[in-house]
Amino acid sequence: MPTPQPYYPHYDPLRDASPGTGMDYAPTYWRYHAGEPPEDDGPINTDTQADVVLIGAGFTGLATALFLAREYGIKAVVLEANQIGWGCTSRNGGQGHLAWGRLSRSQWVKKWGVDTARRLHANSLEGFEVFKSMAEDPEIDCEPQNHGNLLIAHSEHALKGLQGESRLCNEALGYKTRILDRETVLSEYIGDQECHGALLEPVGIAVQPLKLAYGYARAARRLGARIHTGSPVQAWTTEGGVHHLRTPGGTVRARVVGIATAGYTSPNLHKLTAYRNMPIMANSVWTRTLSDDEIAACGFRSTMIITDTRKLRHYYRFLPEKRLQIGTRSAISGADAQNPKHLRTVREAIARKFPALEGIETPWFSHGWMDISHDMMPRIVQPDSKQQVFYAQGYSGNGVSFSAYASKKLAALIAGEPIAESDLPIFSSPLPGHPLRPIRRLGQRALYKYFQVLDAVR
Repeated sequence: MPTPQPYYPHYDPLRDASPGTGMDYAPTYWRYHAGEPPEDDGPINTDTQADVVLIGAGFTGLATALFLAREYGIKAVVLEANQIGWGCTSRNGGQGHLAWGRLSRSQWVKKWGVDTARRLHANSLEGFEVFKSMAEDPEIDCEPQNHGNLLIAHSEHALKGLQGESRLCNEALGYKTRILDRETVLSEYIGDQECHGALLEPVGIAVQPLKLAYGYARAARRLGARIHTGSPVQAWTTEGGVHHLRTPGGTVRARVVGIATAGYTSPNLHKLTAYRNMPIMANSVWTRTLSDDEIAACGFRSTMIITDTRKLRHYYRFLPEKRLQIGTRSAISGADAQNPKHLRTVREAIARKFPALEGIETPWFSHGWMDISHDMMPRIVQPDSKQQVFYAQGYSGNGVSFSAYASKKLAALIAGEPIAESDLPIFSSPLPGHPLRPIRRLGQRALYKYFQVLDAVR
């Protein structure tokens, strides 16, 4: 395999035309822990043809290639600019939530009514089973842990909101959640000192995300898919219904293209995806191995996935290898990504939540781009019926589990199979455009400051 190019930490999807070519991974714990990447097919080195091309070898591109091969006999070509799982696939918290986008279930009811909310919830349970079957497949080998999801209230006001959400889940959706008091959380789950109570959901799985992607890649290639790393799409033209995707080593021609680039989608890739996602950066750190005394002092009794209720939320969990992983949002642009203040933000959160770990070494710190849709809901669509172009995007920070279901449905669309519930919001329209694009980051900066104040008082 070619020697990877050095990792460039300042890549910004709104500024840079390409995420690079054959670039090494971000320095995450997941990469350190996952072992060597699986074999791939190397860079494109000549003009070639394919029935289906998938752009992006993250969760969605890899799993879609797997489903296409396994269920439809279609051997796709996957084009990846850098390495397998190079983007947020290797930089997330490994939290497989029962979540379709960023909206809560009460927001579903407010926006579409209780009947549609019930159907979306049923769809999410169906979709989670797809993820569960993939995560627990021995061939995938991604270290699935626990079942459930703990949403911790960081204030009394936030706890009241969780109580209302729990009532809605239990009474309107038939989804049996529980409200836990502070003492129960601290004595049975985790000693988060900011906790005022929590909402416990029965559904959720923690995984080692890069090992999940590696498992997808191995299974897809075994069934005949080809995965070409170091092959960014530098130009895209369409002539007579045939798409011409130019890479540094040659042009790939195909009649069908699936886009799976998520938060790493350049506005220049294609007009159907231009500015349909707002790339938002999330930071994550992993501590050194904890001592038994530190584990006891922090009350780490579960490896369940955990999120708090802040607007600028923290997502965290205690890993089986006796480390804490925790992430949040901080930087606005790629140019500012390595500013030491963003690492301090996460380390200060560790100290507040787990005082025994104040000042602890955090040998791994990384950041990645999430694909936030304007309405906070993902899409799996053919955005223009006249073009054989499809995408699954807009996961809004909840792509670990949703990507498995999205990939299965994206494969079905590509294969010409109709979607049974095509009127649901995730299937029925393209991603909306983001308005006021030139000044959106100025607004994001102001919004983050407002959220910091709001999180402090509510």
